[in-house]
Amino acid sequence: MKNLTLSIVFLLSLTAFSQTKAKINATTLIGIPGIGMETGLGKKTTFQLDFTASLWKSINGGPQEFYMLFPEFRYYPKQKFDGFFFGVHAGGSKYNMQKWNYINTDYYQIGYSMMYGATIGYQLKINEKFSFEVFLGGGSQQGYYKGYRLSTGERYDTNKTDYNKSGEWLPYRGGVMINYKLN
Repeated sequence: MKNLTLSIVFLLSLTAFSQTKAKINATTLIGIPGIGMETGLGKKTTFQLDFTASLWKSINGGPQEFYMLFPEFRYYPKQKFDGFFFGVHAGGSKYNMQKWNYINTDYYQIGYSMMYGATIGYQLKINEKFSFEVFLGGGSQQGYYKGYRLSTGERYDTNKTDYNKSGEWLPYRGGVMINYKLN
């Protein structure tokens, strides 16, 4: 909680000195809220912090609840907030959900992930205040979790004390953002 508070204070202090955009992801319409702030650092660079969550306690009987936070450095070949961009990020997530290969089973996982990778996207200016952004990001996801049975709540895995570990290279973020320029 302390790190989140420090991040918010950092972002708010940046907004006092540079152009900043508040963002909301279109996935918010289907119950997966995504919000972000992007602020200019230089003529072609920005810093973004975004947060996405799925608050679904159950889908088809299994939990699909997660929270993701990503700080990201972005580079725009033309100028900041205009056209194509490339970003690098490191982030994390906390989850209580069924992994993709356990859907429609009696198993679910509770854990956290560390992620690092890259994002590509495009910002399209609509007018002085509004723009749209389309983006896709992915990279290495390193997960640490404990496995449980939906029916009993007991651990199903043989490792009853430590976390299980898994790592994959995959896409894990993306969407369509509606951006509003604050200053």
